[in-house]
Amino acid sequence: MATLTSTVTLDREINPWEAQNARFEFAARKLNLDEGLWKVLSSPSREVIVHFPVMMDNGKIDMFTGYRVQHSQARGPAKGGIRYSPDITLDEIRALASWMTWKCAVVNIPFGGAKGGVICDPSKMSRGELERMTRRYTSEIIDFIGPEKDVPAPDMNTNEQTMAWIMDTYSMHMRQTVTSVVTGKPINMGGSRGRTEATGRGVMVACNESLRYLNMQREGCRVIVQGFGNVGSNGARLLMENGYKIIGIAEKDGGLYNPNGIDIHQLTEFKYRNGTTLGFKGAEATPSDELITQECEILVPAAMENVITSRNAEQLRARIIVEGANGPTTAVADEILADKRIFVVPDILANSGGVTASYFEWVQDRQGYFWPESRVNEELETILRASFEDVLRYAESHNVNNRIAAYMLAIDRVAFTIRQRGIYA
Repeated sequence: MATLTSTVTLDREINPWEAQNARFEFAARKLNLDEGLWKVLSSPSREVIVHFPVMMDNGKIDMFTGYRVQHSQARGPAKGGIRYSPDITLDEIRALASWMTWKCAVVNIPFGGAKGGVICDPSKMSRGELERMTRRYTSEIIDFIGPEKDVPAPDMNTNEQTMAWIMDTYSMHMRQTVTSVVTGKPINMGGSRGRTEATGRGVMVACNESLRYLNMQREGCRVIVQGFGNVGSNGARLLMENGYKIIGIAEKDGGLYNPNGIDIHQLTEFKYRNGTTLGFKGAEATPSDELITQECEILVPAAMENVITSRNAEQLRARIIVEGANGPTTAVADEILADKRIFVVPDILANSGGVTASYFEWVQDRQGYFWPESRVNEELETILRASFEDVLRYAESHNVNNRIAAYMLAIDRVAFTIRQRGIYA
């Protein structure tokens, strides 16, 4: 029987595109996917690479490279975030775009997948430089984005202000205000209530549903969260408020451990004041790589790709892994986790709360009618619970793990739509 390990070698393990492709191929083979549709879905439909100048504060011109990859628009406009990082690669953007296609299909919302990014170090740039770079990048990709084409959103090192600049730049070119060109905007500019914490809320829903499925109790359930950005901090707070015990927070610059539980409200306030979680008195400083291998009921990787690999998967002592980040587990590590009988809620399900709430924002912008936060949260939880059930039924009926089930379900839905639409000649 073919395994994921046979489709990805160890030296390619941490390449996100190779990891995504390994899962896609395995799931497609399980589905007996038509060869032609396999070809259509195994590669992005469009890749845009732009090189553009920006005037820096010192009066000198610097050159930047940006990407926008659209994987699929079969089920609707492409949807996906824009990230700013010095480490961005085209393979990473390709992988994230394809994950967005599968994520939207898993929760059955009418979007395809896209992703974008600019190679830069935002920590070394002023607000003015970031604004000029964002506006120039937007103008370079403006022919490829739009409410009916491709709708960007915030991602790593971008936020609602970034989206406001993109929306304004796009609107200036269109000569009219177009709020629905992006999601994750400020509320007063057409943003949606509940959008900021939506991915973290989705993580909480996945944790709740996992405990229910496994007949485990929430009381005393120990959770370790890797990453304390938007997803990790909101997820940890919501979990704590719903009775979970957050015993560890692992950040890039160090971790915190308290077996009696960390007060996330205090930690959030501490990080806001100090810009770091280091030095927080409510927990003991612990190296992050050691922290994620501590015994717990739930581990939530909520930061970057490739956190769980063949190098540490064997040491994990969690009963459940809920992937708040995109691609935190490599394909090789998947098989180790399966052998350890760890219940994994895959990223394309566990962190789909953000894109689902983005869909709500897009709908509200186009209607010009905005929902109260209670409705956003209620609709979000309804969709995510139903999607969790869909994936588990698929896993049981096809005798595969949750990740492959989620891929199979998503691929099946996208392929079905392409068959119905036909191939334009």
